[in-house]
Amino acid sequence: MSPPQSPNSTMNESRDQVRPLAPASHRIHVENEEGINSTFMSNMELAKKRRRKRCINCCSCCGVTTIIIVVIIIILAFTVFKAKDPTIRMNSIKFTGLSSLTSSSNLQTNVNITVSADLSIKNPNAVSLKFNGATTSLMYDDRVIAEAFTPPGNAKARRTFQMTVNVTVMVEKLVGIPRLASDLVARELPLSMSTSIKGRVKIVVIKKSVGIRMNCSMVVDLQTQEVKNMDCKRKVSL
Repeated sequence: MSPPQSPNSTMNESRDQVRPLAPASHRIHVENEEGINSTFMSNMELAKKRRRKRCINCCSCCGVTTIIIVVIIIILAFTVFKAKDPTIRMNSIKFTGLSSLTSSSNLQTNVNITVSADLSIKNPNAVSLKFNGATTSLMYDDRVIAEAFTPPGNAKARRTFQMTVNVTVMVEKLVGIPRLASDLVARELPLSMSTSIKGRVKIVVIKKSVGIRMNCSMVVDLQTQEVKNMDCKRKVSL
């Protein structure tokens, strides 16, 4: 029969049995920490990939949207918003004071001769036409005897813009033209009127300059002051 063991020896044996478990417990703890770190890094990489994918998708959507908008603008610019030539028309013209021209012998320079012309500009475009102003000249024997300047205006989209031009004849220039005597005898005065308009039209983001010119030749009866044989030629540059 073995002798009884003392309490101290029993405690020492218990400590010896427990002591090897400490490194094992510590090793398990280290393995768990490494696993957590590995999982955290995997989640970080996954989050980065997701952000990168979202960024790529967002950039792709923006690029596709931009291309679609550009294509739509180009299509509209060449279809609905395609620049079309405006038209100008001489609706009527009226002379006042020509009846005082009887003969070159008693012709005085203080005679008041005026001309009133009614013009219209038709804008067929889907956008407005802005013009800087109009210059109208009245000519006799290829010499300017009257001139007027019309202020800037705006012809709205698919609308007709009315314009009235009033000019006063410079009689001193008219008297100095040699062929006036023979025309006074015939009681007919051949005249011509030219109107020049410069403007611009903005289609989407494209600005285009517009030049409109109209030349009208006519014969005026000095007795009745009526206009006959009027022939107008128009030219538009866009």
